[in-house]
Amino acid sequence: MNARYSPLRLQITWPLSYNPAPNLNQFRRSIVLDAYREHVAERASLGIPPKPLNAEQVAGLIELLKAPPAGEDAFLLDLISNRVPPGVDEAAYVKAGFLSAIAKSEESCDLISAQHAVELLGKMLGGYNIEAMVGLLTDDALGATAAQQLKHTLLMFDAFHDVEQLARSGNSNAEAVMQSWADGEWFTDSPAVAESIKVAVFKVTGETNTDDLSPAPDAWSRPDIPLHAQAMYKMTRDGLEPEEHGVRGPMAQVAKVQAQGLPVAFVGDVVGTGSSRKSATNSVLWFFGDDLEGVPNKKGGGICIGGKVAPIFYNTMEDAGALVFEAPVDDLGMGDVIEIRPYDGKILSESGDVISEFELKSDVLLDEVRAGGRINLIIGRGLTTRARESLGLPASELFRKPDVPAASDKGFTLAQKMVGRACGIDGVRAGTYCEPRMTTVGSQDTTGPMTRDELKDLACLGFSADLTMQSFCHTAAYPKPVDIDTQHSLPDFIMTRGGVSLRPGDGIIHSWLNRMLLPDTVGTGGDSHTRFPMGISFPAGSGLVAFAAATGVMPLDMPESVLVRFKGTMQPGITLRDLVHAIPYYAIQEGLLTVDKKGKKNIFSGRVLEIEGLSDLTAEQAFELSDASAERSAAGCTIALSEDSVTEYLRSNVVLLRSMIADGYGDSRTLERRARKMEEWLADPQLMKADADAEYAAVIEIDLAEVTEPIVCAPNDPDDARLLSEVAGDKVDEVFIGSCMTNIGHFRAAGKLLEQHKGGISTRMWIVPPTKMDEHQLMEEGYYNIFGAAGARTEMPGCSLCMGNQARVAPNSTVLSTSTRNFPNRLGDGANVYLTSAELASVGAILGRLPTPEEYQSYAENLQSMSAEIYRYLNFDQIAEFQKSAEDGARIAAIEIQEVSA
Repeated sequence: MNARYSPLRLQITWPLSYNPAPNLNQFRRSIVLDAYREHVAERASLGIPPKPLNAEQVAGLIELLKAPPAGEDAFLLDLISNRVPPGVDEAAYVKAGFLSAIAKSEESCDLISAQHAVELLGKMLGGYNIEAMVGLLTDDALGATAAQQLKHTLLMFDAFHDVEQLARSGNSNAEAVMQSWADGEWFTDSPAVAESIKVAVFKVTGETNTDDLSPAPDAWSRPDIPLHAQAMYKMTRDGLEPEEHGVRGPMAQVAKVQAQGLPVAFVGDVVGTGSSRKSATNSVLWFFGDDLEGVPNKKGGGICIGGKVAPIFYNTMEDAGALVFEAPVDDLGMGDVIEIRPYDGKILSESGDVISEFELKSDVLLDEVRAGGRINLIIGRGLTTRARESLGLPASELFRKPDVPAASDKGFTLAQKMVGRACGIDGVRAGTYCEPRMTTVGSQDTTGPMTRDELKDLACLGFSADLTMQSFCHTAAYPKPVDIDTQHSLPDFIMTRGGVSLRPGDGIIHSWLNRMLLPDTVGTGGDSHTRFPMGISFPAGSGLVAFAAATGVMPLDMPESVLVRFKGTMQPGITLRDLVHAIPYYAIQEGLLTVDKKGKKNIFSGRVLEIEGLSDLTAEQAFELSDASAERSAAGCTIALSEDSVTEYLRSNVVLLRSMIADGYGDSRTLERRARKMEEWLADPQLMKADADAEYAAVIEIDLAEVTEPIVCAPNDPDDARLLSEVAGDKVDEVFIGSCMTNIGHFRAAGKLLEQHKGGISTRMWIVPPTKMDEHQLMEEGYYNIFGAAGARTEMPGCSLCMGNQARVAPNSTVLSTSTRNFPNRLGDGANVYLTSAELASVGAILGRLPTPEEYQSYAENLQSMSAEIYRYLNFDQIAEFQKSAEDGARIAAIEIQEVSA
């Protein structure tokens, strides 16, 4: 793309070529600066810096730089140097164009010399600055400066070949750049991790989940990291005193630890459970991390120590360049001064006593910290490898290598085979570092704006992952103005890069993304519940999701697996949600899982949960099990399904995807490509299977004959699985039937129970289907009439109460919920939330309390005879309306693909 500075392209309202009279010019300059300083003062009153400049502000800044008001030189230079986002942000486009014009003598600016312009270009990381800097390598005056900047620029992508060609043609500056990349100077010029690090401790006892660090009701502010971080720990808890309960976190306690004048280590008993949101990491690092040169309002680095660190949170910290590890933390207290010796694996008190010992997950972490994060290291190592290959040099020995697990003649698990295929080999052993190909990537709307920012930072103008999809399920029902802006701007951003964008009101990301999957493939998503019912997903924070979408691969240390094997026959009245909860229940009985946070045991944490024995489930049913692996803190999940189940699902999904094309969804070529790949599988259906001698970290067997009563997860912990008989009689105030854990069968079951009750209910009941297709079908079948007659509240398809960022239950209420998790304060302030099946929740809504097992069975018996009617799923290939639409979509796609080919 031409990086020439072009305000017209960005539709800037103040044309930069316009040169009004001097007095008017001076007046306008005064207005621009006064407005900006007013914004600075407003943000300063909140204790945070101003927002980064947008494209129009940069355009105005450029006019001021050309004719600076008296006494403003330093201020204006600071703005252009430090307050413009890098990468392929529109503001970066304007900045790069202006600086390039100065370097090429097409523009003049007394405050910025040509050499200084090149230096500023070099701090923009990549994207719109690259073309100009590569071109300047041939400039006699500026070539050496451009070369010095390119030596430390990692986001070169295809421009690598331009530098390579210049070097081969004898350009000395390009030769120097290639040699520098080959020598890894981008890495060696940064200091190695110190042997001893003295820090102050910010200690949080108990469990810290990502809702504590990045509260769902504040999701709207996540892209604005300094503002969002103010909500970290805003709810009162043991040892922390928020500045304003429910509004602003413990700023005084943060400031007190910072005032010790040392780097601060973030320490907790259990850290980072729950959602995959990178905003949780961003909040921590805003207070305890390091400034990033050239990246306004974002920090990296830092130190995080947990008795247990949830795997996704660990990865987001790792990606941000943090020194993160697990260690006993009982002897570390708030405000303590400690010495960390990363190479020795010891933590010392201020007096020199060893108070904890640890082992890094991998020594490669030390390289990641030095490089500024795992993604930087991966991209940089790749750049060094390409340069060395081009120069005919042997492989570099500069970087630490991951440990290679001992050779084994044992078989592979299903997950190991899937990841192996994505890496082009038979299987990947646990503990092996790999970079599997990402076939499917998902993004939702409360993390999507952050993913967009990360994609800009990565200079991504097109997706390499085969299918990347964006949803709007978390903000559709009750959008704030900032959500409306996202809903308007994000679809084009995704589709112009070849992705697929849903629309507000379509429904939940997972219920749609599952419809786009290919069997036995690997993917990821910026939501912890991106847990494929076929294939495998490794959910991640927005930074890693952006990397996966942009490059088509994702770094992975292959986890161990835990096998859960079901056997026998499901008993009357028992639902799949009960089997979901049977997994933690049985793990507790076997001593593999504890509810207590101190000394927490969790056999599933960071491992793949692999499920066998339920192969005849439909894909919709299977997702209920895989989805809940997020609550186990598992890295991923596989479910062994039958060929018939997968075939039925794909036949339906081919029709759905082509009907989307007919309905104007884009990118149409991506949708059609995926539909054709589904048809290829259907023409030759084959599914992977685990080897009989595969190795697992643990095997849990669940005899379905033993599960004779419902199992719930008690307030407020998704690990606290209990039998219904243990909690029967507890009063119920509200009931929520919705979330990605539901499908159309759950709503039919609820409707049948309400219809048989023939009357109103004393509880407040929420009904929220997962997709617009489910909603439409339920309306067609008359269930919405039943819900309305019972007094239930229905909402548009989406996440609703599950995330807690929009509607909320009443404070201190007791709730039966089909949602994914029941962390404290998630659904409502002080709410006590039981996770249950839709069937049990409906009975609780009718009775106003949790029933006894006998009472529950009396209701469940009435559903048994209607099960074939109730638990039918949407097969779009059998619905005439979708069949006709799919035929139209296939024709549209064929024309568009032909036009592109031409």
